Amino acid sequence: MLTEKQKRRYEEVLILAREESEQLDRELAAEIARAKEKLRELQEAKKAVQLIYEGACARLGEKGDLKMPSFEVLELETHV
Repeated sequence: MLTEKQKRRYEEVLILAREESEQLDRELAAEIARAKEKLRELQEAKKAVQLIYEGACARLGEKGDLKMPSFEVLELETHV
C-alpha cells in the first residue's frame, strides 16, 4: 500500500514522463520532416543530373552507360 506522499510522487513522475514522451514525439516528427525534405531535394538533383547525362549522350550519339539507381523517398510514419 502506498502512502499519500508516495502516491503523489508517482503521479508527478507519471506526468513528467508523459510530457517528456510527448516532447520527444514532437522532436522525432520534426527530424523526420527535415530528413524527408532533404531526400526530396537529393532525388530532384539526381533526376536533373540524369537528364543532363542522357541529353549529352543523345547529342553525342552515344548510348549512356551511367546506371543511376532509383531511390524513392521513404514514406516514414509518424505516430504523434
